[in-house]
Amino acid sequence: MGPDPHLKWVVLAMVAAQLLVCHLVRDLAWKWVLFWAYAFGGCVNHSLTLAIHDISHNVAFGNRQAKWNRWFAVIANLPIGMPYSASFKKYHIDHHRYLGGNHLDVDIPTDFEGWFFCTPFRKFLWLILQPLFYVLRPLYVNPKPISRMEIYNALVQFSVDFLLYHMCGLKTVVYLLAGSVFCLGFHPISGHFIAEHYMFMKGHETYSYYGSLNLITFNVGYHTEHHDFPSIPGSRLPLVRQIASEYYDGLPQHQSWVQVLWDFIFNEELGPYSRIKRKCKLARAG
Repeated sequence: MGPDPHLKWVVLAMVAAQLLVCHLVRDLAWKWVLFWAYAFGGCVNHSLTLAIHDISHNVAFGNRQAKWNRWFAVIANLPIGMPYSASFKKYHIDHHRYLGGNHLDVDIPTDFEGWFFCTPFRKFLWLILQPLFYVLRPLYVNPKPISRMEIYNALVQFSVDFLLYHMCGLKTVVYLLAGSVFCLGFHPISGHFIAEHYMFMKGHETYSYYGSLNLITFNVGYHTEHHDFPSIPGSRLPLVRQIASEYYDGLPQHQSWVQVLWDFIFNEELGPYSRIKRKCKLARAG
């Protein structure tokens, strides 16, 4: 456990790379702006959301520098185009504390989602619309007061968006926003959203994936290990599996996030309802 000294430099390099690409795409035709948003920019932005996930566990600067982690997450947020990091932190704590908790874990699809998105085409549409549901679902399922950090996050983000628009034009802002929407929706990397907690085997709630896409997703595929030890940085989760292989190697695991998406769409037994939902008692503060 403890901070990852390399994480901040990796994140800063990714943010810088996206800002450089913003300069490069400003004179491209719209079709190429959207192509590169899906093929490259969205992959970087999705990876940055997973960096924010790691940072939300205070692994960039450690638990003693919690505010540094919050503000660094705001920096990691910049290429995503919309304020995200502060709200994610607020709700992600509940995901770990009340996994599958009804009206507490906002990763759980609503009853409407489970009822309506039940055919292959509708499930495909649901995957495309994942960014929308991730934004709106918390406001319906478990609304919370807007925090001061969320206001700061929004002010910084929209200021940078306006600055990019003023300096480089509309295409740069569309490149960033479209990339985030594309790659948080129907995209191979987004297979982890389904792979992590949907019940592909009855009774098994959390699954790991040990494939190559972990290299660009801060090892989010090591998800069973992460839920066992959320304070361990993603970069060290392979070591957790190595040390305790007798506990992890025999558990159900996914071999491919693309296969996960295929099975989710075409397997009649899988859908938004394929989550364990439980009633949880609120933890007492202190």
